[in-house]
Amino acid sequence: MSQVQSVKNAFRLSLIAMVIVTAASAPLLAQGDAESDYNKKCAVCHGKDGSGNTAKGKSLHVKDVHATVKEPESAMIKIVTDGKGEMDSYKDQFTPEQIKALVEYYRSLAK
Repeated sequence: MSQVQSVKNAFRLSLIAMVIVTAASAPLLAQGDAESDYNKKCAVCHGKDGSGNTAKGKSLHVKDVHATVKEPESAMIKIVTDGKGEMDSYKDQFTPEQIKALVEYYRSLAK
């Protein structure tokens, strides 16, 4: 095998390894992003713990995560996407995948 062929094979193996590592870490990255997005956009009303026990949350009568987690995930995704009552729509700020990850993160606070 020539030196050029060896370099090409090494490059291919490196690319394959990077794809595998990236794919394996994607769920962890999404969780980290969802937590960060939640803390930036949602926690002001819903609280970092999902309790709704914030000044703004109390004034808007935000329910505790334990009460809302019984809602179907699809209904919660629709609320985050389109807004509801005093809650803003986030469809222009987040992708559908990010919204799903936000809802999953919020629901995880009930555990």
